[in-house]
Amino acid sequence: MEYFPSVPEVPYGGPRSDTPLSFRHYNPKETILKRTMEDHLRMSVCFWHTLCWNGRDIFGEDTFARPWLVRSDMEGQKAKVDAGFELVRKLGVPFYSFHDVDVIPATDSPKEYESYMAEMTEHLGRRMEEGGVRLLWGTANLFGHRRYLHGAATSPDPEIFAWAAHQVRHAMKATQALGGENYVLWGGREGYETLLNTDLRQERRQLGRFMRLVVDHKYALGFDGTLLIEPKPHEPTKHQYDYDVAAVHSFLSEFGLLGEMKVNLEVNHATLAGHSFHHEVASALALDIFGSVDANRGDPQLGWDTDQFPAQTDEMTLALYEILNHGGFSSGGFNFDARLRRASTDPIDLFSAHIMGIDTLALALRRAVALIEESTLSSFVANRYRGWSSDFGRHALGGDCSLADLSKQVVESDLRPEPESGGQEHLELAVHRTIYR
Repeated sequence: MEYFPSVPEVPYGGPRSDTPLSFRHYNPKETILKRTMEDHLRMSVCFWHTLCWNGRDIFGEDTFARPWLVRSDMEGQKAKVDAGFELVRKLGVPFYSFHDVDVIPATDSPKEYESYMAEMTEHLGRRMEEGGVRLLWGTANLFGHRRYLHGAATSPDPEIFAWAAHQVRHAMKATQALGGENYVLWGGREGYETLLNTDLRQERRQLGRFMRLVVDHKYALGFDGTLLIEPKPHEPTKHQYDYDVAAVHSFLSEFGLLGEMKVNLEVNHATLAGHSFHHEVASALALDIFGSVDANRGDPQLGWDTDQFPAQTDEMTLALYEILNHGGFSSGGFNFDARLRRASTDPIDLFSAHIMGIDTLALALRRAVALIEESTLSSFVANRYRGWSSDFGRHALGGDCSLADLSKQVVESDLRPEPESGGQEHLELAVHRTIYR
């Protein structure tokens, strides 16, 4: 069955294309900085928002009449997967991503869960082979079911902790079997609503233990993909332990997990934490824990996670500038963790939204490359910190001098340094002219 019969494979039409369902900027096989555009961006369609959401929100009922959502049994789940692979194929992106519960029937039986995952893994494998699609990452949903209302790894009930381990074991097994390049852990309920009923030390200890179990299981499986933690400050809980990049790095350091896990950064989560996305990407790269990206955006007039498709070239340009300057993605990529607006009920809207997001990233890639080639930013930064390459700078930073030594040198050399301009507006002008030329 064809689920989008009126939509052909989306072509690259060039910057002046007037064809609605075409790319103006994304030319997958075009070579930029010795890699194709497809290889630079490594884009992925997510199954949860794209295929599973029915348009329901807390104020209203379903708005999407999706034919693949009519049945919730295994045959219905396979139809949903087939619709997803048709969408991925017609968009021409190389990857997809999924949660365990996105693709299997709901069940409270541990044995049924295991059986469903095994059967669906085979079905997904066949569809991947037919379409030449790869798995960017898999994950287990440890936040949606009622059992996780007090958390999964941080639950006060060790039996719920064990159920979460059961899900992760089989979701990781499926990810490995399907050649997944990463496995993601998002602690949607790993936090608290009130400290009145919360033992912070106990819950952090549980979460650290759970992550160590996941790392150990990765090696037991022989899974060679990357383990990723996805930071978010709050929502659905009031406070989550994986608040932002800095909090995740601190957590990994505390529990001896540095080098074992990296971060999957979401644009809207960064802004909810009070940061720019540029900041979170740069921080993760500086701390050597950058892994992958969930590409979306929030609404500045709404203080919650709206998960809209990316449309801001300036935001993505600065993020890609950092990523490219550090060698680009290794196992990660840009996953469209984004959903349609509830009133966008036409299935064609799924294509329009993805085309907008894909072209946004493609244009941002072109602009980021231009920033690198123009070298205005890198030259300014190198000059700004030039003093640290001098004998005095190396001496001060190298650890072979004391505070008293530095003080003595200031007096003996009669140092009277004057600060230089930070040039923020000069650099902002350079970025603005490159992005909007």
